[in-house]
Amino acid sequence: MKKHGLAALFLIAAAALGGAGATISAYQHREQAGHRDRTAHEEVSQDSQNLPEKDEINQTFQLAPGAKVEVSGINGPVDIQTSNTGTAEVNIVRSARTKDDLEYRKITVDQSNGGLVVRGEKEKDRNYRQVEVRERVSLKIPRQVELTTRGVNGRVTVGEIDGSVTMSGINGKVEVAQAGGYAHISGVNGTVGVRISRLGENGINVSGVNGKVELRFAEDLNADLTVTGINGPIHTDVSNLTVQGKMNPSNLRAKIGSGGSPISISGVNGSVTVSR
Repeated sequence: MKKHGLAALFLIAAAALGGAGATISAYQHREQAGHRDRTAHEEVSQDSQNLPEKDEINQTFQLAPGAKVEVSGINGPVDIQTSNTGTAEVNIVRSARTKDDLEYRKITVDQSNGGLVVRGEKEKDRNYRQVEVRERVSLKIPRQVELTTRGVNGRVTVGEIDGSVTMSGINGKVEVAQAGGYAHISGVNGTVGVRISRLGENGINVSGVNGKVELRFAEDLNADLTVTGINGPIHTDVSNLTVQGKMNPSNLRAKIGSGGSPISISGVNGSVTVSR
């Protein structure tokens, strides 16, 4: 599939918000066939196949604990593995039909202010719209970083992160093996799955998702849960949940345990699951 602009991702997310007001039983324990979130974007061959001509970048950097890592403007899948080291390894593969096509949509890697930025360049030449350049970004980074990923036309897979995780404008499935700090995920055209090792004081915010959302917690919670504008069933499997106010098919307000950090989920065109 050719990509002609990352701005289209946000239009897709807006469509998810618009459909979230439909009345469906929010507490059923079966998925509804009518709104499966499998999108063509997750099935396309670009995810696993290169075009005939390609170039590759391999670089290594040292990152201090708490460093900021940003990945943005990528036309293809992003895979981020983590480990208990201070070293970041960057592997980028770009492929196209001709060598000349590889002159378009270049990706820059920059280390500044102790952080790391991997960014797809904005193409000013209008001819690039006739060019297909497929990209795959693979990172191995320290766990103790603050991660931001935005404007990605493909799935995003992330390992265990001790710091905050921020994602927006993702045209594909999002999976985070473990987040240990604040998490903010918005504008996703695909399923979202996040495991939370601990809930920080700033909590979690998930919004504008065209697909199911699954939040799994590694420990007992004390949190304030708000789920609004959901076009699908809501499942909760956590102890000591007290519903506040009147329940309705697309909204839920509840206190988990004694209450505390906010968990906010809104504008989802799919099921929502919060579990331990």
